[in-house]
Amino acid sequence: MPVIHPLSYRLDHVPAASPSPLVLDSPHSGTAYPPDFASIADIGMLRTAEDTWVDDLWGGAVDQGVPLLGATCPRAYIDVNRAVQDIDPTMLDAPWPGPLSDSPKVGLGKGLIWRMLDDGTPLYDRKLSVAEVQQRIDACWRPYHAALCTLLDDTHARLGKVWHINCHSMPSVAGAYATGKPGTAHPDFVLGDRDGTTADPAFAAFVADWLRVRGYAVAINDPYKGVELVRVHGRPSESRHSLQIEINRKLYMDEVTLRPNAGYGRLKATLGELTSAMLGWMRAQATGA
Repeated sequence: MPVIHPLSYRLDHVPAASPSPLVLDSPHSGTAYPPDFASIADIGMLRTAEDTWVDDLWGGAVDQGVPLLGATCPRAYIDVNRAVQDIDPTMLDAPWPGPLSDSPKVGLGKGLIWRMLDDGTPLYDRKLSVAEVQQRIDACWRPYHAALCTLLDDTHARLGKVWHINCHSMPSVAGAYATGKPGTAHPDFVLGDRDGTTADPAFAAFVADWLRVRGYAVAINDPYKGVELVRVHGRPSESRHSLQIEINRKLYMDEVTLRPNAGYGRLKATLGELTSAMLGWMRAQATGA
């Protein structure tokens, strides 16, 4: 049975005969919009912030004994793939009591609490209170981070190594306020290891080569290098490897209706096969083969 936090996350895991060296998380899968959100954007627009279907697309990994942690709180409510310090003080009705970052994501309106959607649609017509932002952190952000930390620590304690895939999707073309490169046509996959600092570069190279052989266009660290979760958990010197994988939404869904397209089944099967290939590669690394 899955483990479900009341608001923050869902953990799917089917135990395998041998423990998995791989852990997956999908921080932008959440679709449970809390009643206190009170955004002026309609639900159809809010859903464009989700990594729609990503947790299901990777579902074949669960059948292979790989744990999959998925957020249930929506990204537009609080982005659990941002640091707690990534807060835009202009959104608040009082000074924030903690430290603040100068992250470029905050400047784009895409900090811990989003100011706008990728096309510039505003989310609020009011200032947020410090108390309500703190409540979102306590109810959603902290439990999600704690759950992922526990999964990775437990795996590392058992095996001495752990590989972590941070699962995402991206629009086929970057929106006006999505990244620092608006209008960019994205490849099929973008792998991010923060320029080789969150995982052994051989890991990204293996995944990229495996996908390219199957006809997919793959970029590494351009335009997405990975954000908070890979930054925090990727420590290759300690045999902790974190890689972000962005999937182009045109491969599997209609980007307007958000419904699966004809490529959905093929992509889901591909990700299941990729999981199997990664597990084989990881186990070979662990044994020195």
